[in-house]
Amino acid sequence: MTTQDLILGTVQLGVPYGIANRSGMPQEAEAVALIRSAIGAGVTTFDTARAYGESEARIGKAVAGVDFKGTIITKLRPLTDLTINTPPDEIEQSVREEVETSSRFLGQKTLDCLLLHRADYLTGWNGKIWQVLQALVRDGKIKRIGASVQSPEEAKLALETQGVSHIQLPLNMLDYRWREAGVDRLLEARPDITVHARSLYLQGLLSAGDAALFPNIEGVDAAAIIEALSKCRTELGRSSLADLCISWARSLGWVNGLVIGMETEPQLQDNVKLFSASVLTQDERSYVETSLPRVPEALLNPALWPNNS
Repeated sequence: MTTQDLILGTVQLGVPYGIANRSGMPQEAEAVALIRSAIGAGVTTFDTARAYGESEARIGKAVAGVDFKGTIITKLRPLTDLTINTPPDEIEQSVREEVETSSRFLGQKTLDCLLLHRADYLTGWNGKIWQVLQALVRDGKIKRIGASVQSPEEAKLALETQGVSHIQLPLNMLDYRWREAGVDRLLEARPDITVHARSLYLQGLLSAGDAALFPNIEGVDAAAIIEALSKCRTELGRSSLADLCISWARSLGWVNGLVIGMETEPQLQDNVKLFSASVLTQDERSYVETSLPRVPEALLNPALWPNNS
């Protein structure tokens, strides 16, 4: 992977986000400047969502002022206002309105890529939402569609769904689920599907090196995790824990790009530099995976973290 495979995650540019985020959501001018700096540094893909507050609008404003020929990936807003009794025509209207809103904010007549923010929408409402998105692809309103998944089961559902050409999933060095469920092999056998990985730092827990940031979850020994990560970093000669996280993920042949959330210029500069570093060898990756402690699944999904963590 090169700098072009570094995908700027923009949730932090639209809402305050991340357990290790100390700077908060930047002002609009700062966000626009960061996006343009990323373009100047060779970043060609941005990841956003309707649910990310001001993110879409800020991306749209930033790319409108430069010669941008990259890709913007957005996600359908979770349609929480729909019920099991919502008529199909109302479902279609809601989906089309959301797509139009994203197009307007991003300044795109045709969306580059739109993902379902919830993978269960692939089959929910008798598949109506997915059918509407497929129709929008045929109508030229969207180029590619796919799903943001949370688990191996959801990834397998996406792989079985006709028309899916993009899958985004959470992935980090502690997350054993994908290889144990064989999802990595399934995705490797599907070069027609683009795979982007997010949550590489697990909201900053793995890169900060601070056990105090970890949520209070039974079976999680934060100090032991940090100690194991630090040992791997030292043994493999990596410059930082962030470098270890990125070089591990970049060594996975079935991953096409890494979504990294940033809210400041120094973070951008640091991440661009990390993408110019060497990747782990297969032996080094195996060393990391066998050296780290097994953790409860609750730690791997921030949605399951206790509010008082």
